[in-house]
Amino acid sequence: MEPVTLTTERLVLRAPAETDAEAIERACQDPEIPRWTTVPSPYTREHAEGYIRLIGEWWADGSQAIWCAYRDEELVASIGLHHIVTHPSGGHAELGYWVAEPARGNGYITEAAAAVVDWGFRELGLARIRWQAVVGNVPSARTARALGFRYEGLQRQALTSERGRDDGWMAGLLSTDDRSPVDWPVLS
Repeated sequence: MEPVTLTTERLVLRAPAETDAEAIERACQDPEIPRWTTVPSPYTREHAEGYIRLIGEWWADGSQAIWCAYRDEELVASIGLHHIVTHPSGGHAELGYWVAEPARGNGYITEAAAAVVDWGFRELGLARIRWQAVVGNVPSARTARALGFRYEGLQRQALTSERGRDDGWMAGLLSTDDRSPVDWPVLS
């Protein structure tokens, strides 16, 4: 599949180019990103270059669709649909994201994620998108809830990273769901 550019009211989402490696490396120095994601720490220029290369490969083989989100040419986030599986009855994928520290609190990730979710349901014919996060990642959970994801439970020791194993929260969104936010027991 060819990379697609998505445009929202304030953002442009596109596959990163080699020239974006410095901005990605700089963003991933924030300890909150590796704390809650599988991003390595310390994060080097080689990691950023490898990430950009992998994104190109994932787009080409259709296994993942990853974008970097930009506001006025400044990197604000990375977001994507991971582990894409297509099926005649509707496929599924996992939504994942991180936000650069200076961009937090502006609603950028919710705006970008809404565009990605819409694209996945419309263009890939997905029936379901899953979200998961390390227990305690309240900002990510709030974003997923704002998008209409339904909390589905706790996965014990289900998430792995360089840290080892973590418990994870899980939520899902169906293409047929009303996207109005609902209560989540972990955000009460």
